[in-house]
Amino acid sequence: MRKNFNGKVIIIGAGAGGLSSGYLLNQRGIDFEILEASSHYGGRMKINTDFADFPIPLGAEWLHTNTNVFQDMVNDSSVPVNVNTVNYDSQNDTFGFWDNGQLSVSALDDSDIKFINSTWFNFYEEFIVPSITDKITYNTIVQSIDYSGDKITINTQKGIYEADKVVVSVPLQILKDGDISFLPQFPSSKMEAINASTVWEGFKAFIEFSEKFYHTQTGFNISLETDGQKLYYDASYGQDTSKNILGLFTVGKPAQDYISRSGDELRDFILKELDEIYSNQATATYIKHITQNWNNEPFIKSGYLIDHEDWRRVRTLSESINDKIYFAGGAYTSGEDWVSVHAAAQSAKDAVEELVG
Repeated sequence: MRKNFNGKVIIIGAGAGGLSSGYLLNQRGIDFEILEASSHYGGRMKINTDFADFPIPLGAEWLHTNTNVFQDMVNDSSVPVNVNTVNYDSQNDTFGFWDNGQLSVSALDDSDIKFINSTWFNFYEEFIVPSITDKITYNTIVQSIDYSGDKITINTQKGIYEADKVVVSVPLQILKDGDISFLPQFPSSKMEAINASTVWEGFKAFIEFSEKFYHTQTGFNISLETDGQKLYYDASYGQDTSKNILGLFTVGKPAQDYISRSGDELRDFILKELDEIYSNQATATYIKHITQNWNNEPFIKSGYLIDHEDWRRVRTLSESINDKIYFAGGAYTSGEDWVSVHAAAQSAKDAVEELVG
């Protein structure tokens, strides 16, 4: 691979975009380091391995493109990439739609793909992280980045780092809230794109029941599609398990009903909602549950960039600055696709290609 750049790169954030950036730089033999604010890698690919006998994806869950993307992300034809997945079955799977107190049922038409006894996190854990694990520094909160001189100075609560180029791969809400200051300040077009972009709230829950009483998916009538999404779905679908686990995925305004509650109140709110939809079968068969409020994660603080954002604004979010600051992640793409893990990986590839020149 080409190596037209011989300096040091600092990557801010060890989510999908940051890990992919480091992996691709490593393939090119370029010196780099990843600074991660939390104590673990993965960002919104976070999983739980204690709740069930298969990994529970608390964040990114589905594959929104074809399975060839796995080999593309590994970027090495000599490495065999085998990831077990399953497609939904439009002949047998059902979709419930809850609207104004009524449940209608139809065949499920969903092209998304589910992992089998695996997740996006497991994919990165197996194929991406092993070659770069010693390049990740954890519990390192970046406070400011000064790129006014020949070298870039990264100030953290642990000390100062120096680099020739920086890849910013933090959730967009971190930039919106000004948690990292930049000197000089970003160009006005970049600041306008950051401030004007809409980031949805994010919440997920997983509930185990003694019986399966629900459809493959159950959607809801959201008056404005820009307000968000809400979906109950069979989280055990395709898994090697006998457990009946229902997932709840919601972003935007519908998520506010859940992130505003906690503990028993939150549990009872979910069960009451399911009892109404499914004729009081939820509370009677409830076993246990777990939840993930992404707005409460201190270094993420949200769900993700709204699906309906203007593509030109998304493209502006991805634009590099002064051949020094580059961006990688679900919110920093070409504007053709954003938010998903595979889009974050592609944005990392684009950033690295530009960075090496």
